[in-house]
Amino acid sequence: MSPGRGTGGTREPSLHQLRLYLVLAQELHFGRAAARVYVTQPTFSQQIRSLEQRLGVTLVERGGRGVRLTAAGQALAEEARSVVDAMARLRQTADRHVGTARGRLRLGSLGAEAAMPHAQTVLAHLRDRHPDLEIEVRNLTFVDMFSTLLTGEVDAAFLRGPLPGGIQSLHLHTETRVVCLPADDPLAGRDTVTLAHLADRAVVDMPPEVPRAWWDHLTVNPRPDGTPVRFGPVVRDTEAMVLAVTQKQAITFLPSAARHLYPRAGITYVDCSELGVSTAELAWLPDNRDSPAVTALREAAHRTLRQA
Repeated sequence: MSPGRGTGGTREPSLHQLRLYLVLAQELHFGRAAARVYVTQPTFSQQIRSLEQRLGVTLVERGGRGVRLTAAGQALAEEARSVVDAMARLRQTADRHVGTARGRLRLGSLGAEAAMPHAQTVLAHLRDRHPDLEIEVRNLTFVDMFSTLLTGEVDAAFLRGPLPGGIQSLHLHTETRVVCLPADDPLAGRDTVTLAHLADRAVVDMPPEVPRAWWDHLTVNPRPDGTPVRFGPVVRDTEAMVLAVTQKQAITFLPSAARHLYPRAGITYVDCSELGVSTAELAWLPDNRDSPAVTALREAAHRTLRQA
């Protein structure tokens, strides 16, 4: 494809692809754009190529360290923004004509977060006040917990902090954190341990798509004495994380609720005050904050907090 010469695209672009293209139009760099929405660069590039094929026109000139929008790409960026904004207005206008929120709320949940008591109370309030709102809960992995929000695949999500910039949130709950150890580990019989006790233990690691700052914070890397954490196997979700511990490949750190949510033969949970606390957050994008479904969700969350 040459700039400005279409090849007769026959499929309509998706709203998801248009959102990704708008990020690329701002960053003018595939790596930075992919990092901004927390997807891999090959995945991001594939989506842009698919968009070009669907439209039948070249949007960007690739080469060197960055990209440049073609003349068609510059013109279509303005139209893409109009489409994305118009879709948001369409949803808001439709829902303003009913007394309660309707349609569908696409809600993400990192692992078992939606099963936590505070989350269940929020959802109960939401269903009671908005019975016509269809609530679709999608299980998120460590890999897509932030990217699904940033690309609009979910409207809001139950996550664990700290959250990256560009995401708004409401703090729902705070709890202590614990160490997950193999049951036959010499430290497993203790009531509490310190980070110094764990210095020689490998800790499960995250895939490269997960923001490094998030996992370094949760693993206290480096440790207070400056020693870097020794990382072990890479896991994509909490089940795989716990499995790695049962197989004695590594240890991990989890919210204290894991004692009840992830009880497994072959592991034990031990307190460690140096890990600090874990925060449960209801998260959404600023652009979605005032959409009817997210507004209803936020109101239900505020009601839960007032009654706590």
